Amino acid sequence: MHHRLEVLVKELREMGLLVGVGSLLSWDQETYMPSGAIGVRSEQSALLASLVHEKFTGDRFSGFLSDLMNSDMDDFSNSEKRLLMEVHRDWKRAICLPTSFVSEYSQLVSHAQHVWQEAREKSDFTLFQPHLEKLVEKSREKAAYIDAQKPAYDVLLDTYEPGMTTAYLTPLFATLREGLVEILHRLPSHEDVLSDRVFPVDKQWDFGIWFLTQMGFDFSHGRQDKSTHPFTTQFHPHDVRITTRLDAHHVMDGFSSTVHEGGHALYEQGLDPAWFGTPLGEAMSLGIHESQSRMWENKIAKSASFWKGQYGRFQALFPEALSDINWETFYKAVCRVKPSLIRVDADEVTYNLHILIRYELEIALMDGTLKVSDLPAAWNKKYEDYLGICPPDASQGVLQDVHWSCGLFGYFPTYTLGNLYAAQFFEKMKEEILDLDGCISRAEFAPITSWLRKNIHGVGRGKTPQELVKDVTGKSLSQEAFIAYLLGKYL
Repeated sequence: MHHRLEVLVKELREMGLLVGVGSLLSWDQETYMPSGAIGVRSEQSALLASLVHEKFTGDRFSGFLSDLMNSDMDDFSNSEKRLLMEVHRDWKRAICLPTSFVSEYSQLVSHAQHVWQEAREKSDFTLFQPHLEKLVEKSREKAAYIDAQKPAYDVLLDTYEPGMTTAYLTPLFATLREGLVEILHRLPSHEDVLSDRVFPVDKQWDFGIWFLTQMGFDFSHGRQDKSTHPFTTQFHPHDVRITTRLDAHHVMDGFSSTVHEGGHALYEQGLDPAWFGTPLGEAMSLGIHESQSRMWENKIAKSASFWKGQYGRFQALFPEALSDINWETFYKAVCRVKPSLIRVDADEVTYNLHILIRYELEIALMDGTLKVSDLPAAWNKKYEDYLGICPPDASQGVLQDVHWSCGLFGYFPTYTLGNLYAAQFFEKMKEEILDLDGCISRAEFAPITSWLRKNIHGVGRGKTPQELVKDVTGKSLSQEAFIAYLLGKYL
C-alpha cells in the first residue's frame, strides 16, 4: 500500500469497526433482544450512526481525502486509484446528509422495525402506516439532499446498485415479465406431495448445517440462529452471522432460507480482510450479493443433480415423511410452480413478478402518485393483475416484507438483478468447471466456492457490477441467460 494511503485506510477501518458494532446491535434486535429494550436500542443505534457519519464527513477525514484526490494519481496502483474513487463517491453522498438527519433517520428506522413486527403479527396496516409515511417522507428528503436534480427513486436505487437507473431497469423488467408470463402459461402442474407431511425441525437444522459446511461456510468465524425474517449480517469477514426460520410442515422453506443466507455469508467471508473498512473489502452491490444467494439456493440446492445424489441422505433424516417418495417425485415437488402470496416462499418462475410489483409501487410512492394510505389496495390490485391471487389479510400482503420498515427503498430491484447476474455467472461456471453437475451431485462444492472466490468475492468494489458481469461472462447484463435457464429446467 502507498504510504500516503495508510492514514486514510486506518480511519476507514476504525469506522468499519463502529459500523460492525451497529450491525451487532441490529442482529441482537432481530434475535435475542427483549421487546422492552426497543427504546434504548433506538438511541444506541442512532448514536453509533451519528458517530460514524461525523467521523466520515468531519474535517480530519475530509482533509485526508481531499489531499489524496488532488495529488498525482500516477503515484497509485490501479486498485488504490479505485479505492480512492469509491471512497470519494461515498463521501460525496455522505456530506450531503446533515448529522441531525442521519441520527433522526436511524432512530426512525429502529423504531419502525419494531412496530412493523407488531403490525405484521396483528395483520393491522394502520399500526405501521404513520411510520411508513415518515419513512417515505424522509427517504424523499434523503434523495433530495444527495441529488435534487434526479428522480428520488434513481438516487435511492444507485445506493444499492451503483450506476443503475429506472431508465435502464424499466424496459429490462418489461421484457423479463413477458418471458416469465409465457413460461408460466406453458408449465404443467405437479402435485404438492409434501404439504401434509411432518419434518422435525431439529433434523431440518442438522441438514442445513451440513449443507453450509459443504459450501465452505466457516463456523469458526460465523454462526446461524433463528429469526422472523431470515437475514445475513456481518461485522468483519471473520464474524458473519446468518439466521433462518423452520417450519415442520414446510421443509423446503427452511432449507432454502439457510442456503440462501449461506450464499450471502460465503460472499462476506470471502472478502479480503486486509482491506476491511475500505471499498476493496466490501461487497460490490446488492445485486451481485443476491446473485450469490440465488445461485446457491436455486441452481445448486434445488437442482436435479443435487437431489439425485443427496436424496438418500435427506430421506434418512425423515424416514416417516419420505419413505414412500422417490427422488424424482420429491424433486418435482421442490420445483413445483404455483403463484403464491409470500415472496420469500415463491418459486423461481414467479419470484420476480413479486419484485416487479414492489418496484412499481416504490416508484409510485417516491414520485407521489401513490399515497401510503392507498398502498394496501394498490398492492392487492397488482397481485390480482400479475399473479391472479389476492391477499386475504395485510400480514400476507403489504406487511410481509421487512424492507420498508428499514427504509430500504430502491433495494427490491436488486433481487431480480441478482437472479439475472446469477444466471450469467452460472452459465460461465459450467463452461469452466468441467464436472460441475458431478460436483453438485456429490455435494463436493469446493470447486464452486473457489471459482466464486476468484471471480467475484475477492474483487470487492474493485469494479462496477456492469464491469464485473462483462469481464467474467463476456456479455452485458440481460434477461436471456435467466430465461434460457428456466426453459431448460422447467420445460
